Amino acid sequence: MTPDNRVRRPFTGRHMAAMLVAGFGVVIAVNLVMATLASTTFGGEVVENSYVASQQFNGWLRKAQAARELGWRVEAMRRADGRVVVETAGTPPGASVSADARHPLGRLPDMMLSFERMSDGTYVSREALPPTRWDLRLTITAAGRTWRGDQAIG
Repeated sequence: MTPDNRVRRPFTGRHMAAMLVAGFGVVIAVNLVMATLASTTFGGEVVENSYVASQQFNGWLRKAQAARELGWRVEAMRRADGRVVVETAGTPPGASVSADARHPLGRLPDMMLSFERMSDGTYVSREALPPTRWDLRLTITAAGRTWRGDQAIG
């Protein structure tokens, strides 16, 4: 008997087997949950060929720097009716705006958006986006110069 009057039972092979089964059961359950989440939340690939994308990376950096040097500020937001409003600052008059809307998980097809200039100076898309998150790849062309940028809208 132990000091607190309990009988100690010996640690047997059954106890060890139960511990191993429980431990591996937890590991397998976590792996199944993670695999399910991974396969159901990512809809596709980021780039078709990562080697080709790596060779173009410095060019993308130069284009991004050139766009920053223009000094154009762009802000996109979605209205309640699903149409996208783009506010610009510093762009020359007569700018044209377009956007490629991509669903972040690839569950919905990409949509090309065209914009028309409103009297208040904003640009409003002719097409409406479904109510979910989108990544916009905006292109603004004015006075022979082009600005490109990405913005997320929700």
